[in-house]
Amino acid sequence: MTELDELLARLVEEGGTDLVVKAGSAPHGRVGGRLQPLDAEPLDQDGVARLLTGVVPAARAAELTEVGETEFAHSVAGVGRFRVSAFRQRGTVAFMCHRVVPGLPTAEELGLPPVLEKICGEGRGLVIVTGPGGSGVTTTLCALVDHVNQTRSCHVVTIEAPIEYLHPDKRALVSQREVGTDTRSVAAGVARAIRQGADVLAVGAAGDAEAQRAALAAAEAGALVIVVMPALSAAEALVRVVEAFPEAERRRWRTTLAAVLRGVLSQRLLDRADGKGRVPAVEVLLGTAKVADCIAEDRLADLARVIADGEYHGMQTLDRALEQLARDGLVSVRDAVALADEPEELRLGLGALSTPSGW
Repeated sequence: MTELDELLARLVEEGGTDLVVKAGSAPHGRVGGRLQPLDAEPLDQDGVARLLTGVVPAARAAELTEVGETEFAHSVAGVGRFRVSAFRQRGTVAFMCHRVVPGLPTAEELGLPPVLEKICGEGRGLVIVTGPGGSGVTTTLCALVDHVNQTRSCHVVTIEAPIEYLHPDKRALVSQREVGTDTRSVAAGVARAIRQGADVLAVGAAGDAEAQRAALAAAEAGALVIVVMPALSAAEALVRVVEAFPEAERRRWRTTLAAVLRGVLSQRLLDRADGKGRVPAVEVLLGTAKVADCIAEDRLADLARVIADGEYHGMQTLDRALEQLARDGLVSVRDAVALADEPEELRLGLGALSTPSGW
């Protein structure tokens, strides 16, 4: 076991999720959401480099040297699997290892709305999963892929950077491609997926116009495309898709987006009130006729109201999700109000629960 593997084993023993290492400080672990130093000596630049020796794949080491950052997966027998993000800071190498919790969580176990399983059922179209960093969107993507894997006889192709969860074949055949190892870029992998017989395409990150263009084209060609994109809300995710294209092309891509969109989920993670982990609050937008009209007619500012009025179809606002979590006692009122888009309205909606005794 390498020196890094020993640190990761200690992290897991303490129930931690992340290991952060930089020159000049002792390695730190995130335990219970708090970053704290591990019982280890501070590391100099050579010490940090020594931890990574023999762990970084050759191609990723070259990428770190050339562009200053890289990501890869690392497995430790008997300990677990980790996503490693290495980067340069102040001229030295630092890195973070995030623990991938073993096993594939189901959508139900994650507390995701049942309607999400419906929009990932039979058919084609685009499903967007979004949220801020650390909100669990990668885990949600894997849960949706696993749902498809268990319920559909089809070919699933994933494009990931790096591969975190491993999907064994169930009803579906799952081909997992890692950016930089199996395909040169997200856009290239997505663009080729239809020719590779993909019925369902899961994309771990599509943050640029080229990748989004390829994802929209794949959905238009008949695949179900589930894609992670950076945004703070469902409406913002759609705005970012449209604005990623040159202005002269936006009308054409708005029309495509309106036609293929099946849904958007935007999630935030909150600490559980009982202290046993975290739970997502999920905003849900579905590709109804009203939503399609807003997109096609460039009325994206109206989407927040459409979501609020769309509960009959299975939509819900972030504040509605937060309110339900607080009423169910899963999260504290204080935490729910702190994340709300309209905190005072949520406080009023919760009534007696929002009094000091209910916090």
